[in-house]
Amino acid sequence: MTQKMSRVLWIIAGAVLMIAGVICLLSPAAALAGLSFFLGTAMLVSGIVDLLIFALCYRSVAGAGWFLVDGILTVLLSMFVLCDQWFTALTIPFIFGMWLLCTGVSKVANSFELRRLGIRGWGWFTAIGILMTAAGFFSFLDPLSGIAAISAVSGCFLILEGLASILRGCFAFRFWL
Repeated sequence: MTQKMSRVLWIIAGAVLMIAGVICLLSPAAALAGLSFFLGTAMLVSGIVDLLIFALCYRSVAGAGWFLVDGILTVLLSMFVLCDQWFTALTIPFIFGMWLLCTGVSKVANSFELRRLGIRGWGWFTAIGILMTAAGFFSFLDPLSGIAAISAVSGCFLILEGLASILRGCFAFRFWL
């Protein structure tokens, strides 16, 4: 797999996540009705992209192990979301919180590995990872408020995850050893 292909895949995954986030923000009624499907599909695409990039270039990309961890967690959570949509509608703040905590921590850990390898731009991943971890933590503090504002919260979370994926695409040329 080439550098260009990995960049394109990450940017596509980020765009899908951000589109799902914008849909949640612009159309709350439609988002609540189909949020489980949108969320599950966006998460699945993001996880598959991370797994593909790991599988095809794990020897040539710095910090590839963290892409594997993030991809596996995201695919597993997306399967849960897609398979049990009724339960998902009731527990979205917890699911998003768990997803954001896991991916945020993995992005922070990945950024420190990138720093250790001397790769420029590692601080962006630290900042995004910290924001994602904080957002995940706050979603557990008051889940009733999260349910009341589910579309807005979901939209913001998806846009954050999409931004992180697009940043991976923008900085992908720095990951290649």
